[in-house]
Amino acid sequence: MYPLSLALCINAATAWPFSLKARQSSTKAYASSSDLSLALSSYSVPTLNGGNQGSISKTWQLTVDDTNAGKKQAVAGFGAAITDSTVSVFNSLPGSQQSQLLQDLFTSNGVNFNLMRHTLASSDLSANAYTYDDANGQVDTSFNYFNLGGSGNAMTAFIAQAKAVQPEFTLLGTPWAPPGWMQLDGVLTGTTVNNNLNHDYVDSFAEYFVRYLQAFESGGAHVDAITIQNEPLNSQSGYPTMYVYADESAGLIQDNVGPALRNAGLSTQIWAYDHNTDVPSYPQTVINGASSYVNTVAWHCYATNNSWSVLTDFHNSNPSVTQYMTECWTSPETAWNQAADFTMGPLQNWASGAMAWVLGTDTNYGPHLSSGGCLDCRGLFTVDTNAGTYELQVDYYMLGQFSKFIPRNAIVLDGTGSYDYGNGQKVEAVGTLNPDGTRTIVVENLFDEEIWLSVTMGSGEGTWNGQITGNGVTTWVLPPSS
Repeated sequence: MYPLSLALCINAATAWPFSLKARQSSTKAYASSSDLSLALSSYSVPTLNGGNQGSISKTWQLTVDDTNAGKKQAVAGFGAAITDSTVSVFNSLPGSQQSQLLQDLFTSNGVNFNLMRHTLASSDLSANAYTYDDANGQVDTSFNYFNLGGSGNAMTAFIAQAKAVQPEFTLLGTPWAPPGWMQLDGVLTGTTVNNNLNHDYVDSFAEYFVRYLQAFESGGAHVDAITIQNEPLNSQSGYPTMYVYADESAGLIQDNVGPALRNAGLSTQIWAYDHNTDVPSYPQTVINGASSYVNTVAWHCYATNNSWSVLTDFHNSNPSVTQYMTECWTSPETAWNQAADFTMGPLQNWASGAMAWVLGTDTNYGPHLSSGGCLDCRGLFTVDTNAGTYELQVDYYMLGQFSKFIPRNAIVLDGTGSYDYGNGQKVEAVGTLNPDGTRTIVVENLFDEEIWLSVTMGSGEGTWNGQITGNGVTTWVLPPSS
């Protein structure tokens, strides 16, 4: 009979080759390239402590800390904004195409979006400007004219359909402006003078959110969170906007909107800001002044020389505050890696999710208002309304390299090795520890050639080695650490 210690060594030695083989067989890799010759396609899998570099000349090293010390924020999900354009082009499709598109968007057979934003009434991506209580231009503090209308009801129906196929669905609602009669200028669009809330109607402003939330709930479209104003520092005349000062936003939430939601028995969260990274003092003011109701900040990508490191700075000052990237456009004018960039950067800097603007448009980037706002925003899917067909755009696939393989409640891991040369050549990566113990590593490579990547894991299992597609995004799904 072997001594116990020797027996354990023999058992480990005989079991290890099988274990290593099983671990390797459960390793997966997928890639999407800029020309979509790869589109969430199966790709060459990495090898633990081995691999054949072959003729690949460029090498890169990363580290991912998959120990407890490396754990950062939890992931809530990924998705895009549902606008009137999204709903109208979706409804133009025949039923079979609608069903397939819902699968492509909201299930694991597609990209598994589960964190969505919707426009509360009209935005620049609407056929016309409206709210849910325009009241024919009259003051309507009794809300006798409140009505979702055709567009609002269509929006509710689309969201209800999406929720039916996606069991994990978090929805953020955002207004581009409240009814014109609530504003100092008395109109919804057309001026930037006195484009502010009339504080005679602060109670009506709060009640408007209650009415909207209850109406959507009745239509099967539960709204999990709101911001009280899209881009509160953006005042334009061509489409619905409204300027809201930082301290004003804090007061409206703390004194009016928050209590109104609570008194109505609504559990809807309120998120701060919903604007660019260049004025972090704004969400800080809201957090400080409305802490009874706000513990989450929403950021957009449009600041000049935008830097996602602002989110890390904000986290360091507010470690218990959750952060999201809630809007960044995709367009024929944006690079193929736009969606990868506005997802990668926020995840590296403590964001719990990212959402594109916009989910769907027609082939003319609408319907949209005739002036103001975005006239060439392209949806993640585009619909040829004459042919009754849709096309998934490159941004859909690049965002899908994250959303399809990073599940809700995954934990972002600390890591090193990402680098941007500043001339359109870079390698960026983010890793997660998933609820089932697997690890996901997403790598964005802007070099026009494949690279040989080595990722050293903090858990001590060694280094995973493999190829990464050029001009594309590659995702590795690794088995649990041994």
